[in-house]
Amino acid sequence: MTKVLYGEILGAEEEIRRERRVKSKFWATFRKAASVIPFAEDLVAAYYCALAPATPTRVRAVLIGALAYFVLPLDAIPDFIAGIGFTDDITVLIAAIATVGAHITPAHRAAARRALDQTQR
Repeated sequence: MTKVLYGEILGAEEEIRRERRVKSKFWATFRKAASVIPFAEDLVAAYYCALAPATPTRVRAVLIGALAYFVLPLDAIPDFIAGIGFTDDITVLIAAIATVGAHITPAHRAAARRALDQTQR
């Protein structure tokens, strides 16, 4: 029998699947939503924090969950609905970042600034 740790909701396999989905779809989804996300740097910093091996497991789980919700096209309000499609995603992301924001380091923020500078060229 697998031991379930306090606070663990998803099995390791599901968590790995979500992380792969986030890695493969984050930048494409980000480009589509960038004009409606007023906290782009925080979002990209959260992405780097979620993928950093030094980030605590629970923090990674919160961020990967929120980022997975962001990259999935069908959710509470489908992303393709003009004007409001990303509002639910933004709410989930703001809540996740507010919850674990202390773990987003200056290094994550610097990486986010570099990535945003490259995408704006």
